[in-house]
Amino acid sequence: MTNRRRRFLPILLLLYCSYACGQADVTASVSFAASGKKSKNPDASNVVLWLTPLDGSPQPPATPVHPRLAQRNKSFEPHVLVIPVGTKVDFPNLDPFFHNVFSLFEGKRFDLGLYEAGSTREVLFDKPGVSYIFCNIHAEMSAVVIALTTPYYAISNHAGRVSVPQVPPGRYTLHIWYETASPETLNGLTREVVVGSDAPKLGAQHLPPPAIVPAHKNMYGHDYPPPTPAQTVYAKP
Repeated sequence: MTNRRRRFLPILLLLYCSYACGQADVTASVSFAASGKKSKNPDASNVVLWLTPLDGSPQPPATPVHPRLAQRNKSFEPHVLVIPVGTKVDFPNLDPFFHNVFSLFEGKRFDLGLYEAGSTREVLFDKPGVSYIFCNIHAEMSAVVIALTTPYYAISNHAGRVSVPQVPPGRYTLHIWYETASPETLNGLTREVVVGSDAPKLGAQHLPPPAIVPAHKNMYGHDYPPPTPAQTVYAKP
């Protein structure tokens, strides 16, 4: 090892330790307030929680990923996808008929056009935001892509459990998102938190009950026409 390498080795070790030392998985649980008929096992999945550092410390680069939002059985899989800003997402058509994927409302705006079974297209999500994804042929299809500038995020499971991996101790802004919440509700859930190195837990997050999502329009701002066999099974351009 040269003298120059020996000189830089302690600096590299210090930088690595600033990222790795003291990191821990931050856990939380989410649940919805009761509304109307109670469910024995209420679904608390697809609640997104992320932490944005407040101390200005550099964040480790996000691990490169190339995820996909597949079209299968006239639905998107997964329904909610969280990615780092700058990620390309594949949109493969795994159904035996045409789809048209678009997002024109928030976040990334795009229209992939009509494309056939077995083909795929991709979108670069180059800025932070929430993108609501639809198919211009099938009104029942919807998904959400959330692009973030922080690597500290997680999605809740059916039981409402959340685990954000490898978060260093420090001060953060806690953000919570779920699909039926209004912007005012989401703003009210945002707050500052302190993450410690000893069993970091954010505790139970009690959320307002989910609201009914109104039917969305097609990419032209109109109601979807009633489905026909040709449109729902083997739609052609």
